[in-house]
Amino acid sequence: MLPLNRFACACLLFGSTLFGADSKAPSSTSSHPAKEAAIASPWPGGRVDTWYGFVRHRFAVEGATAWVVEPRQVAPGKPWTWCLEFPDAFTERTGVSSLLEQGFHHVHLEVGNTFGCPRAQEQFDAFYQVLRRGGLGPKAALIGISRGGLYAYRWAARHPERVACIYGDAPVCDFKSWPGGKGKGKGSAGDWTQLQRHYGFTTEVEALAFTGNPVDQLAPLAKAKVRLIHVVGDTDEVVPVAENTALIESRYRALGGRIQVIHKPGIGHHPHGLDDPAPVAAFIRSALETAGH
Repeated sequence: MLPLNRFACACLLFGSTLFGADSKAPSSTSSHPAKEAAIASPWPGGRVDTWYGFVRHRFAVEGATAWVVEPRQVAPGKPWTWCLEFPDAFTERTGVSSLLEQGFHHVHLEVGNTFGCPRAQEQFDAFYQVLRRGGLGPKAALIGISRGGLYAYRWAARHPERVACIYGDAPVCDFKSWPGGKGKGKGSAGDWTQLQRHYGFTTEVEALAFTGNPVDQLAPLAKAKVRLIHVVGDTDEVVPVAENTALIESRYRALGGRIQVIHKPGIGHHPHGLDDPAPVAAFIRSALETAGH
């Protein structure tokens, strides 16, 4: 898992119990401005650089840095993926690069280590409105890596009509498991304290009684026919499958929802993604086509 300040990621490579400095990808970005793109851009101000060879626009939304990566040739309907956390971690293993090549936009809003809290949800709402004004399609393909599962699922439950699918990669689906550490997982005491502060809980008892975790909010997603795909390492001791993805899978199927889980035998929390992420990219593309973008 990654902390609030993305520029401090390198310092946490060995210090975080859930996620190292996976968001640091120094070779993926360039500060070279793309002036022509900036002139024609529908995005509000900010600066332009490149991300994995694609033009990226960076600008402010609700006090957070937003960015939109543009494909070289936009696909019909302007489909898009939104990595809520962590957009620079194991990128080549998530299928995002392939989707950019196929005409998808890719976006992110830097709300930091806030665990999908209520304030972050408000910022996501504002970002979505900016994206729609910029011409992107009405439904997103959400990506939540590790603790990003909290961000993605909580926003999807808030606005299921805006989501075609969710790709969770070793996703946290119940914060009692991580960072709470109330099950078999390692937990993270420091992150658990931060989470309670961001959510406004006054006691741990209040946090443990919370019913807004992803595992608790699946009915709206099933009703809206949001498709789910998870990629998990079967020996993950940080975000145990049994306490997170397995609960999502069983409960979502019981609600009539569609979910696919790709298991990686003998793999722990890292590395995220797949050696060949083509199945994930195909799933996302299919889900958006079915949803009509």
